[in-house]
Amino acid sequence: MKRKSTIKTIIYTFLAFAFLCTACKSDDGTEASPPSFSAAQNSLTFSAVIAGQVSASRSLSVTGARLTQSVSVSISQQFEVSRDNTNFSSSLSIPASEANQSQNIYVRFAPTVTTLGEVTGNLTMSSSDFDTVQVSLTGNSLEIPREIQVVGTVNTFGEVNVGTISSAQTIQVKGLDLEHNVTATVAGSFEISTDNITFGNSATYDYTAINTTAENLYVRFIPSATDLGAQTGTITLAATGVSDVVINLTGTGTAVRHNYQTFDDQRIAFGGGFSQTVTNTYNLHSNLSNIEQILMYVQLRCPTGGCNAWDVYANIKVRDTDSGDFYEIGRYITPYGVDNSQLTRGFEIDVTDFKSLLEGSTELYARIETWGADGWELSVDFDYVEGTPDYPYYAIADVITYDDWSTSGVPYGVTNDPATWDLTKSITIPANAEATQLRTIISGWGHATPVDSDNRPCAEWCFRTHDVKINGANMFQHNMAPMGCSSNPVQPQAGNWTPDRAGWCPGMAVPVRKDTFSSDMSGSTFTFEYDYEDWISDGGTTSGQGGAFYATSTFVVVKSNTPINKPTVTD
Repeated sequence: MKRKSTIKTIIYTFLAFAFLCTACKSDDGTEASPPSFSAAQNSLTFSAVIAGQVSASRSLSVTGARLTQSVSVSISQQFEVSRDNTNFSSSLSIPASEANQSQNIYVRFAPTVTTLGEVTGNLTMSSSDFDTVQVSLTGNSLEIPREIQVVGTVNTFGEVNVGTISSAQTIQVKGLDLEHNVTATVAGSFEISTDNITFGNSATYDYTAINTTAENLYVRFIPSATDLGAQTGTITLAATGVSDVVINLTGTGTAVRHNYQTFDDQRIAFGGGFSQTVTNTYNLHSNLSNIEQILMYVQLRCPTGGCNAWDVYANIKVRDTDSGDFYEIGRYITPYGVDNSQLTRGFEIDVTDFKSLLEGSTELYARIETWGADGWELSVDFDYVEGTPDYPYYAIADVITYDDWSTSGVPYGVTNDPATWDLTKSITIPANAEATQLRTIISGWGHATPVDSDNRPCAEWCFRTHDVKINGANMFQHNMAPMGCSSNPVQPQAGNWTPDRAGWCPGMAVPVRKDTFSSDMSGSTFTFEYDYEDWISDGGTTSGQGGAFYATSTFVVVKSNTPINKPTVTD
């Protein structure tokens, strides 16, 4: 019995050994390779990182084969690992089905705020299928710099009326490992606040608070009456042991403007129940003691069906209550068939010279020399700009006023009857005048011949220079020169709008020509003559429009620091 048992044991042992040998072979009888796992690198080194921050990640290629068990990945403190380069942690697991494929894992250096200097560690990958794989890690943790940080920016405050306050802008103040409080101070026409309620020139931040959480700093622009134009300032953030932070501030102080609407989409046309002229009374600014400038804005809109197709003469006048006459305060030429909305507020004309007439109840007259029932919709408004006037008192008188419409101007190139066209006057200036000037608007009309050498008929196209004679001598000149019509911002227009006229363009205000005497002329009487450059018409025309004309208005303006009467003008 014992011998049979021994033989049986030998047989079973042999069969087991044969089975094991069979398992170690592949289907073709060759021996199979064992499971494996490897990393493409055995070390990773990271750039220096400030303690408490994280480095850029580095990828590590790993490859497994014939694994039946998952791979556990762990990493030393101060480092982190991820499979998707987004979610990082201290460990992760790779299932066997995925570990048998080549892939990247990602590692980054993440020193804590208390860790400084060189830091080493390991990335460890282990499984029951293979011997542990390690990759050594090295990083350098830098000391946290102490500094004042600013979150956000302060943009320019743009235009703010003097004497008013802008809306506040907000930035945040943050401390990085500060050991002392932060003081904020502001310079220039600006104020700061920590609560957007109480503003002043300085503010203080507790360093322990802002080391943890950024706190708001509010800043606003407060231009005073002397802060007209571009203004600059700074906010300085300072604390012991750290560098100052300086924030630059900018804004523009603008004068306070009082706006008055007069004509408002007033339809002006010829026919269809409309008229070329309209007169209305409006209540304008009543106290001009602090008004430095008066600006008039003329807007043209197209009525239903479209604008008038032609460039025509147009002006605005104000009633002089002493004489009952209307004084031309601004002249413009309509554009060909389009409005002037490309100018935000329309044509701008400085009418400060007429401030003595543009006060309180004021009668205004508007004319557009349109010859169609389409016409225009006219709006006119005034800005009274606060400031320090050059002189508080103005007075104005008319000298020559041949300005009702285009061909009511002075005929040019012919002999004119002085009784009809009186261009010579005697002017007496009040004794308390401290400044005296002439104000002229002139535009030429007609296509009379002979044409100039460059084929330009008069007076719309011919370039001329006219003299203003004082006491018989030439003192001022008016050059009716090109104005660059093709550069007019009101474009494109229909019609022949681009060629240069003599001193005006379609779709523009006609220039105001101001001539200031070198002395105040107080108490003096002098003669005035408007002398058009010599030219003789032959009676012909290039367009069927007879004659040449200069629509001309000239006023004499006096200014003073004491109440002043208007000058006296006689024929």
